[in-house]
Amino acid sequence: MGRLSQPNVGAAILALGVLAFVVVAVTAPIGAALVVEDIETGERYVAEPVNDGSTVALEYTHSVEKSRVYDEYRVDGETLVNTRMEFESYGWGLPARVNVTNVNGTFVYEPDEPITALDELSVSPGRIADHTLIVDDRRYDLVAVTDGNDVKLHIERRSLLEMIL
Repeated sequence: MGRLSQPNVGAAILALGVLAFVVVAVTAPIGAALVVEDIETGERYVAEPVNDGSTVALEYTHSVEKSRVYDEYRVDGETLVNTRMEFESYGWGLPARVNVTNVNGTFVYEPDEPITALDELSVSPGRIADHTLIVDDRRYDLVAVTDGNDVKLHIERRSLLEMIL
């Protein structure tokens, strides 16, 4: 009495093994998402699935020059790598001493080496600048989505469980 039989011990070990496998499989990182969250409150406005090589871009109107600016980033693990800029005029914050190509009146800066690499990108969406977030081919009116609140963009690894929820 009180002794487990050999088949019961084997079944218990098997059940624990299956349970451990399921826990690891469900919680291990398998995907990534671009997260846009409020800098002060942490409220999430966007959590869009991305892969290595996905394109994340910000398009907006330069506050002084009143011309279009496009900043393009490539997802590399949990890093946003700035690879390309397009702008229609030179102004504050735009590269003035780099080689650009003029494509139909737009200056394109696309160097061989990354412009910068960031773990996190802070943005102050503005109604005049009309910030638009582009994730691969999906567009978000960043001002409307965030109600103009300051946000940070970053890549977050997600588990199967997080992707399901």
